[in-house]
Amino acid sequence: MSNDKTAKAPVITVDGPSGSGKGTISQILATKLGYHLLDSGALYRLTALSVIKNDIDITDVDAVSKAALELDVVFEPQVNSEQKVLLKGEDVGVQLRLDETSAMASQVAAIPEVRDALLVRQKQFRQEPGLVADGRDMGTVVFTDAEHKVFLTASPEIRAERRHKQLIEKGVDANISHLLKSIIDRDERDRTRTVAPLVPAEGAFVIDSSDLTIDEVVQQTLDFIGFSEQ
Repeated sequence: MSNDKTAKAPVITVDGPSGSGKGTISQILATKLGYHLLDSGALYRLTALSVIKNDIDITDVDAVSKAALELDVVFEPQVNSEQKVLLKGEDVGVQLRLDETSAMASQVAAIPEVRDALLVRQKQFRQEPGLVADGRDMGTVVFTDAEHKVFLTASPEIRAERRHKQLIEKGVDANISHLLKSIIDRDERDRTRTVAPLVPAEGAFVIDSSDLTIDEVVQQTLDFIGFSEQ
């Protein structure tokens, strides 16, 4: 059960498609504000990793849902690198990217009861002094009462370029035209799906980051929430 203190902790939601820069922006905001961080997109992989580590039968829906609900995870923002993801205190950043985890995450995500459990678990991240929630439906589904909602977007071409650069830096061979097609296809699916379509929440501050630097996006967001650095 969440107490009043938890329920009333301020939340900033940062939604948008992949490649819009929301992960980077969310980390910087959480660091500057001293807030907790939620990377909602990692939760299915974290549940999958928990299933693998605890040798849980994927067909045991109750056990998988329980693993999702009881995820002992902390997202630690890092200013100049990827966030740290701690599962039961262990840095699992590399394990989350393994093919085995990815394959299990696809199976986990198909279980409706797991989606319900993760909705509850996400809400538990709302704790004092506040939360920056990075995702795709944070402002429209999970934290509908958030005081400040940001929707970050960028053109498909720019997002494909950013993703390509990211993959090359990690030593992964990537084809930019394939990435662009994948992004355009996913955008269409996300916008038109019946459950939680990827759209800006009502009253959200929409930022197109296509021609903006990270610092400019951060500053616009801080101005929007009324935060001034002394």
